[in-house]
Amino acid sequence: MTDLPDNYDPDSVEAKWREEWQGTDLYEYDDSEASADASESRTESGDTGATDYVVDTPPPYPTGNLHLGHGLQWAYIDFAARYHRLIGDDVLFPQGWDCHGLPTEVKVEENHGIHRTDVPRDEFRQMCIEHTEEQIDAMKETMLDLGFGIDWSAEFKTMDPEYWGKTQRSFVEMADSDYVYRDEHPVNWCPRCETAIADAEVETAEGVEGTLYYVTFPGVENDGIEIATTRPELLAACVSMAVDPDDERYADRIGDTFEVPLFGQEVELIADDAVDGDFGTGAVMICTFGDKQDVDWWAEYDLDLRPVFAEDGTLTDEADDYAGLAIDEAKAAIADDLDDAGYLNDTEPTTQNVGQCWRCDTPIEILSKEQWFVEVRQDEILEHAQSVDWIPEHMYDRLADWTEGMDWDWVISRQRVFATPIPAWECRECGYWHIADADEVPVEPAEDDPAVGACPECDATDWEGETDVMDTWMDSSITPLHLRGWPDDLDLEDFEPTGLRPQGHDIIRTWAFYTLLRVGGLTDEKPWDDILINGMVFGPDGNKMSKSRGNVVTPEEGIEEFGADAIRQALALGGQPGSDVQYQPKEATSAARFQTKVWNITRFAAQHLEADRDPLSDPAYRDVDRWILSRCSRVAASVREDMDEYRFDRALRTLREFVWHDLADDYLELIKGRLYEGRPGERDAARQALHTALSASLRMLSPFAPFLTEEAWHALPGTEGSVHAADWPDLDMVDEESEVAGALIADVASTVRSWKSEDGMALNAELSKVEAYPDEAPERAVDTYDLSEGVNAPVHVREGVPAVELVPVDIEPDHATIGPEFRDRAGAVISALEAMDPADVAAQKRRQGEIEVESDGEVAVVPGDAVEVHEEHRAESGEEVAVLESDLATVLIYP
Repeated sequence: MTDLPDNYDPDSVEAKWREEWQGTDLYEYDDSEASADASESRTESGDTGATDYVVDTPPPYPTGNLHLGHGLQWAYIDFAARYHRLIGDDVLFPQGWDCHGLPTEVKVEENHGIHRTDVPRDEFRQMCIEHTEEQIDAMKETMLDLGFGIDWSAEFKTMDPEYWGKTQRSFVEMADSDYVYRDEHPVNWCPRCETAIADAEVETAEGVEGTLYYVTFPGVENDGIEIATTRPELLAACVSMAVDPDDERYADRIGDTFEVPLFGQEVELIADDAVDGDFGTGAVMICTFGDKQDVDWWAEYDLDLRPVFAEDGTLTDEADDYAGLAIDEAKAAIADDLDDAGYLNDTEPTTQNVGQCWRCDTPIEILSKEQWFVEVRQDEILEHAQSVDWIPEHMYDRLADWTEGMDWDWVISRQRVFATPIPAWECRECGYWHIADADEVPVEPAEDDPAVGACPECDATDWEGETDVMDTWMDSSITPLHLRGWPDDLDLEDFEPTGLRPQGHDIIRTWAFYTLLRVGGLTDEKPWDDILINGMVFGPDGNKMSKSRGNVVTPEEGIEEFGADAIRQALALGGQPGSDVQYQPKEATSAARFQTKVWNITRFAAQHLEADRDPLSDPAYRDVDRWILSRCSRVAASVREDMDEYRFDRALRTLREFVWHDLADDYLELIKGRLYEGRPGERDAARQALHTALSASLRMLSPFAPFLTEEAWHALPGTEGSVHAADWPDLDMVDEESEVAGALIADVASTVRSWKSEDGMALNAELSKVEAYPDEAPERAVDTYDLSEGVNAPVHVREGVPAVELVPVDIEPDHATIGPEFRDRAGAVISALEAMDPADVAAQKRRQGEIEVESDGEVAVVPGDAVEVHEEHRAESGEEVAVLESDLATVLIYP
């Protein structure tokens, strides 16, 4: 027997196991021959689980704050990883950190009060590294607090040369396969961050207020034409004008030439189906570049290139007198000058959608720049994506829509510092670009000379290293290759997909898309077997968490109030994968109560079980034992099926229902008689069934509540090691007849206990007897031993319908009705009424709706609704009985 504290204290238990797990290899990936042998053994026995289960874990951006959205995502990963360990898979649950990127540079500049160009590149990079390390340490603490079973020996950081060397190698390999190229092409450009950004990094702000300007373009040898634009600052970049070919207003104007006001260049009017004739005047200017449509027209009609925006968001010399002005300043100045010169006819307010930088919300511009690109091969990406199991399935559509809508290749070069260097050098003599060989990386081209020596094109030896760096998604899109050991322990042609990619739906167009592109391009394989998509976590008020709404709940706050296991369960129960989850404190409260229930079950079991007890080979199980074991078998199978399908919400609900109601409320109450006073064989059978059901429940619950179950597992006599290193319950004890009998027994016991409680009786109060008449008769006799002990009465299960009748036993006159009706005679009438046979009163009330009462030689007629007749059930023997309708039977209680 084991003495346990009366109450479960999550604070002390979670702190205890957090520290103890840190000093063990409990969660380390084995990747050994022993694992393969174990897998082969499972396969021979019918279990065809994978040899290993590698999770392509999201490497979060180190912000220092692990929010509840992270908590949901990592909880999903942890549920899956812990479950797969239980079923015998060799699990790799690593933790990576996606360190590089613009947000860190901006924060470092802010913290140090500098611009990145104020210090040498290597010094600024070191500042970024030190800042990132601090942020990682803070996030790791929260991960540990939440009990994530991460293999910290597999931790990686994309800012480490060992890792970015792999990124560089992947760049080289893709360049060798003609995926990577360098070219001048229009790109999205953030003037504030002064760097190119990919389409996926452009966020669309909808309904932005602006002004529509109506401007006349004078004709060269013809009449002028009025256009409508929201961007007069682009007049200097205007290279053509366009109208809808079906617009009758301009039927005779196609091919006419016009002069751009203020700037003087001549442009021709063209017709194109892409023009919206209902917008403004139906005539628009084509500028290089206002938007992607301008780019398409520029390429299709071979128009001139007039770059009027500089990298910093000011106007270039192409803008003449407006050169050097910021874009907004130029807009206002040019509008004023158009008005003064008589070209501006009118203005009106409008709303528009504006592409903005994902990081700083600055409106993006499109500049023609020489950059590095990765070719987007849509068919190849979709082919690999279709072979992945998307959970939920409809999330594939988001990936497909994004892929099919890609207009441009992926621009991967960034004009920043803190990122993976592009391993390339330009020959200063002839402009030839040399890319490093795969075996040369990692390299820092800004500091190192190329190994090639002389230029293959001109034989010069004067090289300039590339200072541009890679998009941070170039780092994180090769995580499946990194986790499989490439390149040291794996050749690309030997790559096998990882088991799981868990991620949010908000980065399908980035992380999922880029990983499919990169891994598919490098290996011609899908990156993963399954991709599990989680939604966002909303605040308790049902809105997206934000500081302005005051609805932000941090993991630390939740842990402090409820404990980590309760928060994990609340996240699991929030909804099925893919759906947004509302964090509800009531779910955490319910989880905390459930944990108390589990603790109380464990305390009770520990008082009756012995650590050195050998399992009985042929236990003398009674019906309730066979019932709980059969139910446990079904629950284990059902929960395993749900866990295989990543339906954590459904799995946990099923398990909680079983533990709370079947095991705690019913089974424990029914076997107490045997445990306390039963004969040795019967007592030991109950002990064995209890241990089997409870130990199985703790193992099934362990992915969701790792701290509680570890503490309970160690406290439960007869267990060994960690619950997280145990095996999934392998129960083959389904017994349909015993389930019918056990369900009836539990139903009757619960019904009788509820009746006693409602009647103010002690639950152990003795009763004369109980009879149960099942709605559907069991095929065999029901063993009522435990039921009799549980309700403290002999119990008989009968067939058919009980022979009981309602007998009137008392009446209750309504003085408020009879008094005013009979006035002075009311007392005599009530006395005479109370002296009547209740059966006679009931009969008259039923037949006539009124009662004739003889009083002082006179007959008084009393309304039927002025008299309440009290009835009692009586058995055929005439005994008083309580008749109750339960879920499965009619129950007769003889007090």
